[in-house]
Amino acid sequence: MSLHKHSTCGPYGQVVGTGLVALDRIHVDERAPLFEELGGSCGNVLISLAMLGFSVTPLLRLGTDPIGARLERDLRLAGADTRLVWLDHEVRTPVIVELLDIASKDHSFSLVCPHSFERFGGYEPITLRELEPARPAVSACTVFYADRVSDAICDAMEAAAAGGAIVHFEPSEVSDLDLFNRAMSVAHIFKYSVDRLEPEMAEKLRPEAFSIVTAGRSGLEVRHDGATYRCEAMDVDVVQDTCGAGDMVTLGLIDMIIQNDVRTSDSLSLPIVLSGVKSGQRLAAANCAYIGARGLFRERGPEYVRAILAEF
Repeated sequence: MSLHKHSTCGPYGQVVGTGLVALDRIHVDERAPLFEELGGSCGNVLISLAMLGFSVTPLLRLGTDPIGARLERDLRLAGADTRLVWLDHEVRTPVIVELLDIASKDHSFSLVCPHSFERFGGYEPITLRELEPARPAVSACTVFYADRVSDAICDAMEAAAAGGAIVHFEPSEVSDLDLFNRAMSVAHIFKYSVDRLEPEMAEKLRPEAFSIVTAGRSGLEVRHDGATYRCEAMDVDVVQDTCGAGDMVTLGLIDMIIQNDVRTSDSLSLPIVLSGVKSGQRLAAANCAYIGARGLFRERGPEYVRAILAEF
């Protein structure tokens, strides 16, 4: 049985998102965790937008365990509306271990504690039970973000698209081809890494959709209407950790969409997407100087991030 902590009155957010939200535990050179904080691609994007002052409503299914309670609290204290964060006693809230090698700057991820070998909980998507009361929020949002698929998530994406929202789909894998294709059929922005997905996956997109293809240090490409636009990676003076760089690109793009008052998918233009991506690349480059997926926020604060986004 899910537990709902907050009242259901009042308007919902400009951005509604669902997907991976976890507790990140960062281990440097395999020692004890240096620190831990809310993470996961969906988590990083939503909490960052909330910290920048946007109206954000996460649609999540977490555990009733202390970690689930902590993540709900972190989102709420950052400014997110957590009325649609459901805590379920049948769920173990995900924990992701990042193992960072300071010398090589390489990082890897694990769902197992490197010291106790305890296996942590894994991601659990929302179900129709969580989606039904969320439909007013989903249908009224400006941007709907998803980085995973399930029947209920695809239903939510379709409802958001029917309401005029810009559907941003950012999967890390194809776990179910039928659900993946269903999500692709309604996505307006499809962002993926060449290290994780094959280019032909973008063939399922609607004709007017945008593809953003990231390639780490090699930069990225924006593909639209049969044309490809290359965005070279920004120069980086200091690199400690590249984790979260892709999430910063997404943050820059969504920030640009909302700042330019793009309210519907019909108004989404190539100049806005290119400007947003380049703004996000600046954030990604700056974030690499700090440890953790949101080190820039943690060490410098939202006002500093806003200043970078405002650069031309």
